[in-house]
Amino acid sequence: MTQTSAAAPVQGRLPVDRFVVGVALAGMLILGGLVWLETAPFLVALFGVGIALGMALYHGAFGFTAGWRNLVTKRRGAGMRAQLILFALTSALMIPLLGSGEPGMVGAVAPIGTSLVVGSFVFGLGMQLGGGCGSGTLFTVGAGNLRMLVTLAFFIIGAVVGSIHLPWWLDLPSLDPISLIDSVGVIGAIALQWAGLALVMLWVNRVERRAHGSLERSELRLAPAEGGVLRTLVQGRWPFVWAILVLAIGNTLTLAIGGAPWGITFAFNLWGAKALQAIGVDMSQFEFWTWDYPAMALADSVLVNITSVMNFGLLLGAMLAAGLANRFNEASRKPIEGRQFLAAIIGGLLLGYGARLGFGCNIGALFSGLASGSLHAWVWFACAFVGSLVGIRLRPWFRLPN
Repeated sequence: MTQTSAAAPVQGRLPVDRFVVGVALAGMLILGGLVWLETAPFLVALFGVGIALGMALYHGAFGFTAGWRNLVTKRRGAGMRAQLILFALTSALMIPLLGSGEPGMVGAVAPIGTSLVVGSFVFGLGMQLGGGCGSGTLFTVGAGNLRMLVTLAFFIIGAVVGSIHLPWWLDLPSLDPISLIDSVGVIGAIALQWAGLALVMLWVNRVERRAHGSLERSELRLAPAEGGVLRTLVQGRWPFVWAILVLAIGNTLTLAIGGAPWGITFAFNLWGAKALQAIGVDMSQFEFWTWDYPAMALADSVLVNITSVMNFGLLLGAMLAAGLANRFNEASRKPIEGRQFLAAIIGGLLLGYGARLGFGCNIGALFSGLASGSLHAWVWFACAFVGSLVGIRLRPWFRLPN
């Protein structure tokens, strides 16, 4: 999509890309109407939550990939601290909901085994080569980044391949899912989560202090650094705290409205499987697509699939935010070299494959897993970070900046 000329600021009016904003709003209206006709109003509400999440991710520049890389390469921990604060806040909101015994409400809890370890490591590696995680890939695509569109396409391919291989991986040694809520109760689960996150925070702070002597505290800033509150709210860059609040509340609302925490990558599985089915591939020949939930999702419209509808909202929310900031397609104005496209392809495949084996991405497995009090999320965190370290070392060969 070609960016139109920005409107000149007149009498305090914010410069925006009117064409992109108009397309985003039209897309929201049309898709929201289709979801309303196809399903119950609760899914329209989740579509709205997805829009808000997309805007928060874009305006807050809240990416997991860059936060991890900045800690490793620059010894700066602001991005990582913001993630840890997000995890702590959302745990305090969601664990009591999950521990309330409300029927029809389930957390993101998964087994701990070979599949999780391999999948999360592969995903962490793919994050750094592909240029984004699950949420990062989506919101940058929504903002018009063409390289990330390549990553997303191969993310989908890798996810479908991973779904085909997953039953074999699940036959390898593993432990049953471990829920801290079931093991130590709501208060104990929150206390253990906060203790673990505090230890990681201390390590992050130590790394930064040893390198720079002091800590950046931008993640704790409440007021915008420049410009008024309204201008910052509409155009960014949001203080990290603003994004943290929207993401934490958004995930909690997703659980309360939809019955399960926020996830992203199952939709990629579904989109790829539906594309193959459309060209005549019988997906029922693969065991994963005979399981109850995948089979039901494959038979239904994507407009009744919660993860897909929220992903569509996230894409459009990021597009709206980029249009309001007059920065749509900004990242694609620089020429992309062949090795960078190769990194997008390899990274996308690794992201998709790793997400399927690891029971989700940085959102479904890590963010929602921690907020659900699941022990597997901590294993995912550690293994994905190690994979990310390897990816950071490989980035220079692909001419990607660190």
